[in-house]
Amino acid sequence: MSHSVTSPYLSGMKNRTRKPSALVVLAAALALALTGTSILPANAQGCLSNREIQEAVSSGQIKSLDQVLREAGVDSSQSVLSVQVCDQGGGLIYIIGVLSPSGEAQNLVLNAQ
Repeated sequence: MSHSVTSPYLSGMKNRTRKPSALVVLAAALALALTGTSILPANAQGCLSNREIQEAVSSGQIKSLDQVLREAGVDSSQSVLSVQVCDQGGGLIYIIGVLSPSGEAQNLVLNAQ
């Protein structure tokens, strides 16, 4: 008789891993966005905190997210999952995670100034 180290009761069952659906991924990303939590630490790569981003937009140091997306021609049907503003070689850039209606996620890197 064969015994499984991890679970002797499930030795005959197949181990299946399930991929999260796009809806689950979207819900998790939106929950993070609504709480102001970023997947990456704000200052890990010279990135601004949410408060610093708001101040930079208010002072005119950087463009608003809406303006940057509009200027880049980003389709409004794409859902924004995450937003960071980071220093890249002395200039500020937006790193924006988006999800298309078909479920394809990608990061956009756009000039913030």
